[in-house]
Amino acid sequence: MSTFRRVVTGHAANGKSIVASDTTVAGVGVPGLPGVSLTTLWGADTALNYPDAGTEPVHPSWFPPIGGVRFFEFILAPDSTPPDTSMSAEEITTAANALFPGLLSHFTEDDPGMHRSATMDTLYVVSGRCVLELDDGSRTALAAGDVIVQSGTLHRWKNPWEEPCRIIGALVGANLKK
Repeated sequence: MSTFRRVVTGHAANGKSIVASDTTVAGVGVPGLPGVSLTTLWGADTALNYPDAGTEPVHPSWFPPIGGVRFFEFILAPDSTPPDTSMSAEEITTAANALFPGLLSHFTEDDPGMHRSATMDTLYVVSGRCVLELDDGSRTALAAGDVIVQSGTLHRWKNPWEEPCRIIGALVGANLKK
């Protein structure tokens, strides 16, 4: 799992720019999926108004609402990584829902890993390789340096290689007709 130094700027009462916080943000392992982690680096559920104090806005769910944003890192373990069998499916679901509220509700029940959210995702592959699969059956191999714009489509991520794939991205809430 990754850790990041997160420096946030803001404004003092007199209007001068300040470093509002300088802290460490750590990734969180996804229950039941060894080597898979998510790190929420920043988020907001509404448009921000400046000047502000630089405090992190409240953003209680994993996916942002319309006009909201999430900045995150996603590490995808190789497909060959054995699953964690130390927890029951119910325990994994409970733990995942506590750590990443609302995330699991976007996955399809009949096609493991397939999911869709009402977001426009801009993603950058930092290291490793992965495959983006869509519900039309297409598979697009991606590697470090590639950029993906995920437009509310039904998709899943796979990693058939032996090294983890690290992706940094931002999710912006959007309208999605189902």
